[in-house]
Amino acid sequence: MVPEAPLERGEAALVPAGEGWFVVNARDVEWVSFGGSGASTRFEGPEVRFSEVGIGLEVLGPGEPMSMYHAEDAQEGFLVLSGEAILLVEGQERPLRAWDYVHCPPWTAHVIVGAGTEPCVVFAVGARRKGRGLRYPVDEVALRHGAGVKEETGDPAVAYADFPEPKVVSCPEELPDL
Repeated sequence: MVPEAPLERGEAALVPAGEGWFVVNARDVEWVSFGGSGASTRFEGPEVRFSEVGIGLEVLGPGEPMSMYHAEDAQEGFLVLSGEAILLVEGQERPLRAWDYVHCPPWTAHVIVGAGTEPCVVFAVGARRKGRGLRYPVDEVALRHGAGVKEETGDPAVAYADFPEPKVVSCPEELPDL
């Protein structure tokens, strides 16, 4: 029998404190603010990482990138729950709106940037593998949106060097009731 994981108060809200199943509302878990790159939650705790699938919610303001333009050796998927965004994928721009789904097979270069006038909420899911590859290619479209690197790298610390340290926060007020 799989035990229920305990939920404990972290820095700003609840986090799972052990292995097992659990139920928690997205408004009650810790979020991370990246200063100019939205806020996100992974439903994990500092000591608890999901070993096979990464899952999270992202709240992006207009012009805020979800991450830096990147490609990795794991599949990812994104469902826009509310608001508008722009998908930058393989050097192209695609508008996104609520209920649009984006499928990225391994090694698809991509990033999502908030658009419109209201916050955008995106549900993200991706496979996790040990030793997974990652690259941040130079892309003019991504650079125009403040979501690209000037020199290709495989090191996240280099790609995110200009971003402030993330802060653990409570759920963003912009998270809409759906």
